[in-house]
Amino acid sequence: MNDAVVVGGLPYDGQSGLTLPPTGGPGSRRVQREVTQMRPYEIVVILDAHLEEAAVQAVINRTGELLGASGGQLTRADKWGKRRLAYEIDHRSEGYYLLMEVSVEPDAVSELDRSLRLTEGVVRHKIVRMPEHSGARASRPRADEPALAGPEHTE
Repeated sequence: MNDAVVVGGLPYDGQSGLTLPPTGGPGSRRVQREVTQMRPYEIVVILDAHLEEAAVQAVINRTGELLGASGGQLTRADKWGKRRLAYEIDHRSEGYYLLMEVSVEPDAVSELDRSLRLTEGVVRHKIVRMPEHSGARASRPRADEPALAGPEHTE
């Protein structure tokens, strides 16, 4: 004798308090849901050094709005200021550096990349996915700490 109990359309095992998922037999439906995960990214943007502060803030705001529309968020925006470029880009020797940390779904990164490519005043940009396990960037060694350098380093 099989007295199957059904709770909410799903069979109940009677012991654990859990409903059992459908077995996939005839007549059962299998629902597959695409699970997307927010991932941390770091974006470095080099802006034209001659831009005013309002234009720099506009780039940050536009990026935040684009992220918000796609379900992401701008975690941090760090303005590094004007720096000398390692080499000339479009006859420019200086740029305004901007570092942004964001959390966004992987599908939205291509739209963010496209938006930065088309934004006037952006000289270069780079979007890098951060490791999942680290909540923050790795800290840089202080000036008074020796840097470890390969196998020749001994303690």
